[in-house]
Amino acid sequence: MRKLLFVVTEDWFFASHFLPMARVGLKLGLDVVVVTRVRDHAEIIEATGARVVALEAERRSTNPLHALDTARRLAAILRRERPDVVHCISLKPILVGGLAARLAGVKRTVFALTGLGFLGARQDGTARLARRIVRTVVRWGLETAGTHYLFENRDDPRLLGLDPASPQVTIVNGAGIDPARYPASPLPEGETLRLALVARLLWSKGVDTAVEAVRLARSNGTNVELDLYGSPDPSNPKAVPLETLHDWSREPGLRWYGPTGDIASVWREHDLAILPSRGGEGLPRTLLESAACGRAALTTDVPGCRDFVRDGEDGYVLPVGDAAGFAARIEELAQDRARLSAMSESAAARVRSGYTEEDVMATVAALYRRMGLG
Repeated sequence: MRKLLFVVTEDWFFASHFLPMARVGLKLGLDVVVVTRVRDHAEIIEATGARVVALEAERRSTNPLHALDTARRLAAILRRERPDVVHCISLKPILVGGLAARLAGVKRTVFALTGLGFLGARQDGTARLARRIVRTVVRWGLETAGTHYLFENRDDPRLLGLDPASPQVTIVNGAGIDPARYPASPLPEGETLRLALVARLLWSKGVDTAVEAVRLARSNGTNVELDLYGSPDPSNPKAVPLETLHDWSREPGLRWYGPTGDIASVWREHDLAILPSRGGEGLPRTLLESAACGRAALTTDVPGCRDFVRDGEDGYVLPVGDAAGFAARIEELAQDRARLSAMSESAAARVRSGYTEEDVMATVAALYRRMGLG
């Protein structure tokens, strides 16, 4: 039996975003293994029929010696498992997993870049230099003749010096949504425009921009509230501090609810999604989930976000950090429920025309077949 091995930072990340990829491998008759840091989601992954192998690694560390040690331990796992293809998900697993595959003699790899995080969001000289270093390491140090790339938007390939139309590149529409889990629902009744931001609470998600926009709209007399759902990631140095979230929750019209296990119920109670991302996204799952539930979105002109939300059709796309612009759109939609309803219907239709789990699974299955699996 041919073997497909995934390398991913966290078990929860694979469980929440990439189970369809594991199912693809299983449907192709492959032995599927997921190597990850195990916390609370291994059983969810194994319920698909995949096998989980634990690899402890500290996400916060930028020490190259730690990365080399992780690559060495991962290479030992690869030598034992002898996979036909190693599929690395996100930047750090690409760097560590790509090196481990080289050390273990694995010839075929998939490098799935799901965004660059703060490295992609920042535009200063240091970030530009870091992106050039990443491009050099990946393309000249880790890439082999058997390497294929998987991206969630058409901007990210260019960051690695790749043509999006290249046969070496596959574009997939995010992680895919199961419409049955996120049914479209009517907008709630009431005079208050209720916004929600559902995401990891990082500065790169533009949480502060959303807060400031709602403050501005309320100061102009708009009846609007913003609810934040998600946790500050303790392994991410760019997480919004807990004290900041508690301070915001004491302000009128703002509340932090923490993480939620029922996304669909959140959107049944809210009118509009907001994600003022500063960049570094692949294709944000939160935009797919809110759209599937029939909610338009306010977001920013960055890769991934602008790929999905069509300005003026499924919501609005604004410049990064433009709190006043977000506030103006909030005020506009609060006064024009018919417009908001039309955008919401458009969003629900869009996500069902190319962004479902079935769509993503078909694209990934075609990639695996081209690589000789299945």
